[in-house]
Amino acid sequence: MPLIPEEPQIHESAQGPRVTPAAGRTAQTPRPVPGPRTAAAPRPGRPGPGPARPTPPAQRSHTSAAPTPPSGPPSPAGPQIQLIPAPADGALDAAGEAVDLLLDTGRAPGDILVLTTGEQHPWAAHELSFGEDAYWAQHDARDDVFYAAAALVERASARPVVVVAVNGDGGEDTAARALPLALARAGTLLIVCGDPERINAALGAGV
Repeated sequence: MPLIPEEPQIHESAQGPRVTPAAGRTAQTPRPVPGPRTAAAPRPGRPGPGPARPTPPAQRSHTSAAPTPPSGPPSPAGPQIQLIPAPADGALDAAGEAVDLLLDTGRAPGDILVLTTGEQHPWAAHELSFGEDAYWAQHDARDDVFYAAAALVERASARPVVVVAVNGDGGEDTAARALPLALARAGTLLIVCGDPERINAALGAGV
């Protein structure tokens, strides 16, 4: 059966928190692209040799002092699926709101993987500017929310919550390939933000 669009809210099983946002969503301001790297403004919460990286303006620091270990393997019934309707140019903002709601209700930053089918999240573009090795080292450390292009989902490991923004004009093929793989990597919850018809077409209305 096709996924039925819901109001912007996040439901989790007993393994995770239940989130109920305030009614309505205010208009979103486009997220700015991070500025150039400077040694004078170190990015907090990023251990490692060499100068620390500045925090991109669009990314709030999600690192916690003592993150909760990731949850166990998916249940036999599979993860829950939440569809948040949004236009293509608003899917990234909707995904950001979903992440904020999860964090505000107790989800550990390292529990969350965010994928984009179109334009990359500014954080991912910023961190990739320092090289792929450093970028994927942050993924493997699992100490923060990790943002990646959906085309790279096979490189990403499983996390309890996967958020997919079906944004931009990436085409149905990208979404059709990415969504089943994203579902396989979601331990307890898959949140998909975008146009419901496009999402159901990408999933083949089989979820």
